Amino acid sequence: MEILRILSRLLDYPTADIGNYQAEVLGLIESAPMQDKLRQKVMQFVKDRTAMDLLDWQAEYDGMFERGRSLGLWLFEHVHGESRDRGQAMVDLVGLYRQAGLEISQHELPDYIPLFLEFLATQGDDNAKGWIVDMEHILALLQVRLEKRESDYAVLFEALLDIAHSKVNLKEVRERIASEKRDDTKAAIDKEWEEEEVTFGAESLEKSCDSAARRPSESQRRDLDVPLNWVGFNDATEKPASALERN
Repeated sequence: MEILRILSRLLDYPTADIGNYQAEVLGLIESAPMQDKLRQKVMQFVKDRTAMDLLDWQAEYDGMFERGRSLGLWLFEHVHGESRDRGQAMVDLVGLYRQAGLEISQHELPDYIPLFLEFLATQGDDNAKGWIVDMEHILALLQVRLEKRESDYAVLFEALLDIAHSKVNLKEVRERIASEKRDDTKAAIDKEWEEEEVTFGAESLEKSCDSAARRPSESQRRDLDVPLNWVGFNDATEKPASALERN
């Protein structure tokens, strides 16, 4: 499903490639299986963003996704936080990537959403849709938080949910976070630093990994479906969930 590769790239750190290949990107979006009105919104996102100065786009991206945790693009952070369960869940996910013939660098975090979407693009349409539905509550939470900040990035998560025909109740999610305080303010960030636990070894390395360019190489297999279920996403915003569970 090529649209997942496009959405993966749009959610990753901005580079000049999107502008350089704008026509191709818009062509793939135009043929994507989503509602017409939503398709036009995603295409407009690409046009608006590529019309920006790249440095301004990158600065806005950093401010949006790299400050605070509420908009973090790491799936398991929204499920497990910094608990040890997150580490085991990532180990399991790396194992699933390998079953599908995909290899990532030891310094890459497998739950990074752009990387995960590239993986889903290799898994067949039905399987990819099933995985998206499994994590729909996290995607919906990110969409609603971005809407609350009046960010056009919300449309990318809206597109993911639409592609998978998700039935998640967005009204419920909006009501749940209505009084949620932002965690990207100077005061909130200072408080986070004060409370941050000092870690060493593997945990420290995990936190310091760069978020950009986490994607499978072109030589990796693209034809192997791995039907799997993730548990705990329905309660991701309320309580820690268990790690990955295989069929």
